[in-house]
Amino acid sequence: MRPLTEPDIRASFVNCSKGETKRLSLPRDLAEHPWESLDFLGWRDPGAPERAHLVTEHGGRLVGVALRVPPARRGFLHRSMCSLCLTTHPRGGVALMTARKAGPAGREGNSVGLYICADLACSLYLRGLRVSQSGARFEESLTLEQQIARTTDHLAAFLAKLTA
Repeated sequence: MRPLTEPDIRASFVNCSKGETKRLSLPRDLAEHPWESLDFLGWRDPGAPERAHLVTEHGGRLVGVALRVPPARRGFLHRSMCSLCLTTHPRGGVALMTARKAGPAGREGNSVGLYICADLACSLYLRGLRVSQSGARFEESLTLEQQIARTTDHLAAFLAKLTA
């Protein structure tokens, strides 16, 4: 992914009002992100843990999405798997993040959801640059390039539902 600037990021959001976009908290360390290893930029809002954001290339343009994260559930310990990068995490490492659909459907309250790494670091887990607390990813016969393609295809499918 190419390095992004604050104006690029703010202009990319498809499921927020202009006022919401102006108020959202951006990562402070944009210049320090490993852009060459990212398939998308994702971050959680430190001041509002129920908010997350994701920005990526989709359909030839930059698309940003505001996500909602439900509060962590209490209960038995279990592992869960991210639907994008297929990384397993202990309890709390994967969250069902929902996004209000773009346009009239979103204004009517329609949304779509995705089980994703709670820290939105799928690209780094996929490339082995970050390790899950569970300590392992499944051994796959796919090459890294094929795994990246699968991940970006799954993300594209989510964005297609969101923008339809």
